[in-house]
Amino acid sequence: MKFGLILRNTGPGSSREAIEAGAETAERLGWETVWTTDHVLVPHAAAAEYGRTFEAIATLAWVGARYRRLRLGASVIVVPLRNAVLLAKELATLDALSDGRLIVGVGVGWNETEYANLGAADRFHRRGSYLDETIRLWRHLWSGSTEPFVGVFHGFSDFVFGPLPAQGDRVPIVVGGASDAALRRAGALGDGYHATRSGPETLARRIPIIRAAADSVGRPMPGLSVRVAVTGQRVEDAGYSLAGDPESMVSDIRAFEALGVEHVAVVFEPTQPAELMAAIECFDGEVVKALAG
Repeated sequence: MKFGLILRNTGPGSSREAIEAGAETAERLGWETVWTTDHVLVPHAAAAEYGRTFEAIATLAWVGARYRRLRLGASVIVVPLRNAVLLAKELATLDALSDGRLIVGVGVGWNETEYANLGAADRFHRRGSYLDETIRLWRHLWSGSTEPFVGVFHGFSDFVFGPLPAQGDRVPIVVGGASDAALRRAGALGDGYHATRSGPETLARRIPIIRAAADSVGRPMPGLSVRVAVTGQRVEDAGYSLAGDPESMVSDIRAFEALGVEHVAVVFEPTQPAELMAAIECFDGEVVKALAG
């Protein structure tokens, strides 16, 4: 099992110091990946969690330049809020500058007001189709193809695109979301499925839908990763979390592993740098090392 850290780039406790403390600790402990969370201009109703957010891609670029052994993931970019071609350029640039360390998590989001705030209100009810086309567009541009691209939302024939990503058109794209449409998207178009706040039992129910979508287009089953919070105890209506004593957490992670999960991205409650570092180190010593042993 590989482990990653969800950086503190969002929420009232987000700060440069917390982001740096998390990345430094993850690299020092030999974890594989750091991940950022994405939102841009949420309404007041979502402000407690996302009102203060360091931009996801820019944060990864800053971290990637300072910590050269970490892979850089987005968990997840709300793609239809943005121009797909500009995103293709930003992500290709980041992958090229980081020597191929990028993992692109993608999703459609849920907040209609945020779409309107970004001038994309007309896209909200077609956001799934927009994401599907965007994934195809990215693969097209990142491959170095000079053939025209014709879609519902995008079309161009006279273009030059560079630099290409270091990973070419195989930059890993992992799909987030809990709807059947998101699961089918992961199987048909993604390199992986990235679950959030979902325990092993929930994930087990989703896997057949992902596999069936992959089979329908002749693709292999995508890889599986999960994003989970580490908490003292589970809170009702807050979604799944890794909670309880280390033995309980190890048991849950082994249940994920039995389902084929290859990567666990964890988020911790502390926001003060020293407390955050201590929480990561404790989890590494009591859970990660126990799994390895």
